Amino acid sequence: MSTAEQNHRLPWKAAAAPAPKSRVRMKKWRFHLSDRLLGWIIPLGILVVWEILARLAVLPPNWLPAPTVIARTIYEMGATGDLWKHVGVTITRVAVGFLVGATAGTLLGGLTGYFSVARKLFDPLLQSLRSVPSIAWVPLFLLWLGIQESSKIALISLGALFPVYLNLSVAMRHVDPKLLEVGKLYRLSSFEMVRRIIFPAVLPQYIVGLRSGLGLAWMFVVAAELLGASSGIGYLMIDGQMTGRAAIILGSVLLFAICGKTTDWMMNAAGTRLLGHRAR
Repeated sequence: MSTAEQNHRLPWKAAAAPAPKSRVRMKKWRFHLSDRLLGWIIPLGILVVWEILARLAVLPPNWLPAPTVIARTIYEMGATGDLWKHVGVTITRVAVGFLVGATAGTLLGGLTGYFSVARKLFDPLLQSLRSVPSIAWVPLFLLWLGIQESSKIALISLGALFPVYLNLSVAMRHVDPKLLEVGKLYRLSSFEMVRRIIFPAVLPQYIVGLRSGLGLAWMFVVAAELLGASSGIGYLMIDGQMTGRAAIILGSVLLFAICGKTTDWMMNAAGTRLLGHRAR
């Protein structure tokens, strides 16, 4: 019997065997790993060049100390325990401020996105306040609330409010009308319409608003801690400036970057889990 006849009678032998699932998962894992490693090329390259220039005395040590000097400074502060106290205070401020601001932004965004009358009443005021720089609120909050934690929390909350509000309000106004027609066809109540149709439709943009609000919360905490704070990463920056220690200042900037990136990664991971297949 010829080979062609054998393949004709036994087509399953002629067809290529499917790749094992473990091999497919391994390829996907390698692809994601290599994709993530690409983001480290430029930062690591900058650190290497920075270290070399600092060691060759091209960069003045009192302005730009070597990355290893900054790392040693952070390690020494961590060994004494002072670092964790300041980092913990700043993270607590950001967490509380973001929670308050995101909650207020969600309520206002949902209200103005669902009711046109509420949008006409509140949106012009909120849009005008959104353009005010963060530093402009500092004297007013210090006057109203003093230098206690309440003024710092209020400033951080204000920063987190506007991105959440804007993304949610705009997303709700642009929900596909066909989806709303389906809800009306099934005679869903207002609550069911929001829960089963509107909220799933606006969830991607809402998560983007939460991430933007979290990023602004980290920016606003810097302004809050630079004025009238006795603890926190921003206080470390002021202390480094007053004592002329550039390593403290740059170490504080690095800590802000690490904490901000970590919280953003956590928010993105939670959002990806909520979105499911839509996040792919």
